[in-house]
Amino acid sequence: MKVNPPGRGRAILIWGAVTAAIAVPIAAAAMSPLLQWRDPVYIIASFAGIIAMALLLLQPLLAGGLLPGIPATRGRLIHRFTGVLLVIFVVVHVAGLWITSPPDVIDALTFASPTPFSVWGVTAMWAVFLSALLATSRRRVRPRTWRLAHTALAVVIVTGTVVHAWLITGTMETVSKAALCILVVAVTVKALVDLRVWRRR
Repeated sequence: MKVNPPGRGRAILIWGAVTAAIAVPIAAAAMSPLLQWRDPVYIIASFAGIIAMALLLLQPLLAGGLLPGIPATRGRLIHRFTGVLLVIFVVVHVAGLWITSPPDVIDALTFASPTPFSVWGVTAMWAVFLSALLATSRRRVRPRTWRLAHTALAVVIVTGTVVHAWLITGTMETVSKAALCILVVAVTVKALVDLRVWRRR
């Protein structure tokens, strides 16, 4: 009888959990009855937002070297590529909503929307854009300053996105959305704590 190495079972468990955490909310959203009355552009915008949130689960895992089989150096490279994808999906999300309802998007972007989730979403959006801009200027900023700014923006992005998604009653199914929100916060905190401990050592 062949026995798997101890680390292999843990790796399979972690990758299975990450895959499920991403796939289940997307699959549940795809079966939402609310999609029956929505335009294709709105549906694309909604799923772009869901995928962007799923990418937030991967970002701290990659940056912190928490995914088995991916060395820390390669994980950081993938982290940068995933960051680019995150920007793209955020743009698609906002652009799609703009096409379907320009007044609502204008109110959101100017922080004049009466819906609280809009404020959190727009705050997270600007933080994503600032983080991408910061990434392009990494060599021109002191490393410590860059890390502090990047970490602060990451906290704003995660907080804003999670609250934004949590407050919306829409395409995403409630239980899978809650699980994804909790996991995004948990892995972000884990990565930040590990990073701080490593620096102290």
